[in-house]
Amino acid sequence: MFAPPAAGSFGPSAPPANMFDTVPGYEGTMAGEGGGFLPPPMPLNPVPQPQPGPEQPQWNIPSITEDTAKEAFALFASSKCCYSSAPAKEGGITNMEAFNTYRYRLETFTESRSTQWAQEPYHGQPVDAYSSPPPGPWDIPAKVPSFFQDSKQIIKVPYTSSMKTCHVCLGMGRKPCRDCAGAGNKACWVCNGSGYRHGDDRCHHCNGRGRENCSHCHGQGSKQCPTCHGKQQLLVYINLTVKWTNNSDNYVVEQSSGLQVENLSKVSGQELFRDSQYLVYPLMSFPDMAVVNASQRFVSEHQGKFSQTSRILQQRQTIELIPVTRVTYSWKGKSHIYFVYGNEFKVSTDDYPATCCCTVM
Repeated sequence: MFAPPAAGSFGPSAPPANMFDTVPGYEGTMAGEGGGFLPPPMPLNPVPQPQPGPEQPQWNIPSITEDTAKEAFALFASSKCCYSSAPAKEGGITNMEAFNTYRYRLETFTESRSTQWAQEPYHGQPVDAYSSPPPGPWDIPAKVPSFFQDSKQIIKVPYTSSMKTCHVCLGMGRKPCRDCAGAGNKACWVCNGSGYRHGDDRCHHCNGRGRENCSHCHGQGSKQCPTCHGKQQLLVYINLTVKWTNNSDNYVVEQSSGLQVENLSKVSGQELFRDSQYLVYPLMSFPDMAVVNASQRFVSEHQGKFSQTSRILQQRQTIELIPVTRVTYSWKGKSHIYFVYGNEFKVSTDDYPATCCCTVM
């Protein structure tokens, strides 16, 4: 049984700095999460220069039919519990206007690497520190996932594993129980430690002892060390975290239809242009100069920002044409407007003329 420990004697919560060896090439590695990202080395071979993308097609926008607009409106009305179907069924379309709306997207798929000291209970694993120089952080092979898909891989760095005494239990394998302060028993909760309940009536819960065994440590006064799992020793090593990230920026051309741009983030469009290579070339021509300017700005920003802390593996730029149709219709002698947009034929309207107040009981 442990003697009651003094305040603050439950062992350190963080490993001491001298617990970690100095490993060549990994001098700045810290313990736990949040290790610093390691800039990639300069490439040995010349970096491929971006090439002009594929020939850009003739840009045009398909118009939806009046029947499609009516069907989308009727489906929209039926999905609303408080909307009458009458305007959608009886209203007559008086005008349909199609609007060119483009979404430009640039994706930069990067690989970044960081290192952290890690530890686990020692139960006979190989100890290889200083038996050979460890490979550099960017020399360790990792399996690259499919491009443009986020992923992460954690790799134990070879030749960095060493055995250390557990810093939490100081190599004892057990820690004093916090609930009973290492005594193995606590004051009886029924009689508050007096041994009696009423006058001379002896407490039957503790048999008059006034104490009961601690249920957390089963009366032992100590519990197995949660860090070394009672092994007394730790295997300490460096973990390499490899992260693949798809960094994406979007630009949607403002259109004068009256539909809020936020609605367009929820729908897909018709892909008109796709260019994927190691480094993409900014768009040089497009009917809307706002898209050209966005492409040139994004390409410059991505290549400048991500090449500093990560390795660029691939870039992809696309242009989607998102159809937006403003439909004007008449119902009961008044004119109203709704929008049909995206490949999904979503509908948005601010002035549906036949709604009621619904109360959910």
